Amino acid sequence: MKKGFIWTALGCLIVTSLILASCNNSSTTTTTTTTKTTSTVVPTSSTTTTSAVVTSKTTVTSAPTGHWWDSLGKPQYGGTITFRMNSNIANFDPFYGDTLIGVPNAWMENLVADDWTLDPAVFDYEIGYRPSDYNVGNLASSWEFTDPSTYVIHLRQGIRWQNLAPANGREFIADDVVFHYNRMLGLGSGYTKISPYYASVAIWANLTSITATDKYTVVFKWNITNPTLIVGGIQQPGISNAIECPDAVKQWGDVTDWHHAIGTGPFILQDFVSGGSATLVKNPFYFAHDERYPQNQLPYADKLSLLIIYDDATSIAGLRTGKIDAMESMTPTQAQTVAKTNPEILQKAIPLGTELSINPRNDVKPFSDIRVREALQMAIDIPTIAKTYYGGQASLVPATLTEASMTGWSYPYDHWPQTLKDTYTYNPAGAKKLLSDAGYPTGFNTDVIITNAGDLDLVQIVKSYFAAIGVNMTVQTMDNVSFNASVYAQHKFDAMAMRSQGEIGLNYDPFRQLLKYQSGYQSNLSIVADPVFDAFYNKAMAANSLDAVKQVVVDANKYVAQQHFVVSISQPSVYHLYQPWLKGWDKQSNAISNDTLMGFYAARFWVDQNLKKSSGH
Repeated sequence: MKKGFIWTALGCLIVTSLILASCNNSSTTTTTTTTKTTSTVVPTSSTTTTSAVVTSKTTVTSAPTGHWWDSLGKPQYGGTITFRMNSNIANFDPFYGDTLIGVPNAWMENLVADDWTLDPAVFDYEIGYRPSDYNVGNLASSWEFTDPSTYVIHLRQGIRWQNLAPANGREFIADDVVFHYNRMLGLGSGYTKISPYYASVAIWANLTSITATDKYTVVFKWNITNPTLIVGGIQQPGISNAIECPDAVKQWGDVTDWHHAIGTGPFILQDFVSGGSATLVKNPFYFAHDERYPQNQLPYADKLSLLIIYDDATSIAGLRTGKIDAMESMTPTQAQTVAKTNPEILQKAIPLGTELSINPRNDVKPFSDIRVREALQMAIDIPTIAKTYYGGQASLVPATLTEASMTGWSYPYDHWPQTLKDTYTYNPAGAKKLLSDAGYPTGFNTDVIITNAGDLDLVQIVKSYFAAIGVNMTVQTMDNVSFNASVYAQHKFDAMAMRSQGEIGLNYDPFRQLLKYQSGYQSNLSIVADPVFDAFYNKAMAANSLDAVKQVVVDANKYVAQQHFVVSISQPSVYHLYQPWLKGWDKQSNAISNDTLMGFYAARFWVDQNLKKSSGH
């Protein structure tokens, strides 16, 4: 804990000094008008590191096109986009699992991405789950199933690795994709050991081979015939599907050192200070153009600055002074405070994406007894927490496995029988009786480990509710990196744990949800080992239609609600706060989060330099 404290203190000092330095420097925005060409420049073979920032340019765009985005204004080149991160970057190599990763998706990329031209009225990307209908090609140009177990991806031609040694701007080809998955899964290219993250996701055990049939075609062969499952594994955003540079891995053994970060993405990692910041500059040879304005080569911003700030108050201070452009996942109280002092800062509320929960170890006493877990749930007054603590900006009802907004996949509360609802209804007397029946007539002592990025005030409310039924809970905090490594990945805790996000009410890939409480699964924080739940995944894999898969997920939802694997607390709205001069931000989930589509979106966001200057920044 002393070491963690030292790093935290050092990180805060670094960030504070960066913010203060920015405050003390007056800035003048100069716009150089040039004509923007769309031809791709092929870098010459060189070992020189690209570190210079490209000169700002104005865009050359056509008149309004009649598209929905015309009202958003014309994009501009130049400037810096600054995001806040609330956790350190623990690793830079996708091999070591996305629970320990920070922001490699700012320079590495996935085969598919979100549709930048899709009208938000159709699908707004507010939830983590990306239905395959709303995915478009990124590194890939197209894909198809030649049979139910053979998935063929065709790569976009002309993509190049960043002009950094040892890749030196060479072309990105199918062999690079093969190398990534062979390395992750131990299927070839000299690799026999599976990545810890891939080992915990059962879908990848079903991939038997991946081959490059030509320079731009990759063929995945599976031992299952379930296209829904296959697409769900390969097309969901995240670091597990981000392609690292084989040349770098071959030269250095891995890419855990930030100096070895090389990708195909829009930004190049220029500098990293552990616990302080990451600085990325635009990749002048990036292949992509703005899908809304195809004549505009991306990215728009010259620089992407990521400030690692653990403390919310310090972050909000940076936002108020214009030194931070966007922050995710602020609480309703924090958002209301900022609205009063800085009404010019824009806010967008979206559901958290998970139901906040206390997660007891189901494999140890007393929590192995469902009556104890049920008692803990009945001790919590969910509606009162939603109305008072969250000011009405939270769900009034408990959640089960899948968020109710995923229509067709979930088990909405209004579909529950009253007998099940009763087990989630605030009832201290009933909770005490359940504890007595389970052999704990006077309650018991326990503890909870919580990440320091979590809501400590909420935990104190839960603590008081538990105390009212005789359960005395002590609270231990741990920094995010240590929590993810020790508690979340290795399950080194003796009673209960709580993340800054919950373990139910999930809105990502349904097949991955069916792994949430699988025996031995790394992300099974409650350490459930239940053969009934284990069977759901295999049933879904054997299903022969999308409707059949949905029914399995609904059945799993019902079972999770009945078994009380975790204690449901609340699903509040969270607030994204951002400056009015940051354009393109529209509540997209994963747009600036740690390990998903940061580079994709940051390349398409732009800074209204005139508005920023007129705002005094």
